[in-house]
Amino acid sequence: MYVVFGVLAGITVFVLALRQWLLRREGAPSPSEPFDGHVYRVGKAVIAERRCEQPRATVIGMHGFVADMRYFTRHYGEADIQLILVTSCDYHLPITAPREQPAPWAKVPTAPEGTIAHDAAVLVQALEHLPKTDQVRVHGHSRGGAVVLEAAKQRPDLFERVEVVLEAPVLPQARPYTSLSRAQLWLLPFLIPLWRRAPIARHNRGAWGPLEDSRKRELIMAFPFNPKRVSTMVANLLDIGAWSRERDASVFRNVRRGTVLVPGKDRVLESSSMLESAQRGMPELNVVKLDGCSHFVVWDRPDAMPALARVTERAAANG
Repeated sequence: MYVVFGVLAGITVFVLALRQWLLRREGAPSPSEPFDGHVYRVGKAVIAERRCEQPRATVIGMHGFVADMRYFTRHYGEADIQLILVTSCDYHLPITAPREQPAPWAKVPTAPEGTIAHDAAVLVQALEHLPKTDQVRVHGHSRGGAVVLEAAKQRPDLFERVEVVLEAPVLPQARPYTSLSRAQLWLLPFLIPLWRRAPIARHNRGAWGPLEDSRKRELIMAFPFNPKRVSTMVANLLDIGAWSRERDASVFRNVRRGTVLVPGKDRVLESSSMLESAQRGMPELNVVKLDGCSHFVVWDRPDAMPALARVTERAAANG
């Protein structure tokens, strides 16, 4: 009997130790790409600014859970857009030979790493110090939508003249399409290596929507590799749930104008609760439901994205 207990104890210790190792080890990144611009490090997060000499508008992009900054690059590919992209805390930077620029203004956030509040504090610094134009759009996808709302809560003064785009966003009191149980979260360090072996597989195929676009497929294949550690994924997931439960419609009051895009066929977040939450927001927000669209609007329905009007067009409209 003592031998049996000893063996069980040994197996338990081994499994717990293996789980800790899988949680904390740094995984290999997906292949990186050239980027014509500079990067600014803010603790374990990074801000990348694409080179643009005479921009007509500024766009700041905040990617979603397990995505990366490349989510926005094709949609905002015009040379006269100053594109500023935030990479989440403890995520790999998908840039080949990044050109780092000193940032005297950079301050490591006090919020815990892996939280929406932490990334929001980084986004606030990007918005405060980098835009070169008066026409500024802040675009957040999925978890990035919550980061944008949290940034506006932290510094509402910076958002007074900003246009916000919340694409398939994590919102107050909204729910995921499928919730993970405590057991599934505990097992995540053992499951992520399996996901990395087959990022697009039969059991998760429905989450991605159409996959005919080679660029979309390429970036989705990178999803399980983008966070450096499984512990970062776990922290992100736990905080998304906590943020959604704890925040209410008051966070919408900090944005003055913008658009919420709610995909009708979202298989990552629940469309109905997302739509209900968005409709409780301020009247200034235009809520658009996209029937049949997946979670990835900028890839599947780029035509549904609000146009980034030229300054001359906006001046004429206001004139």
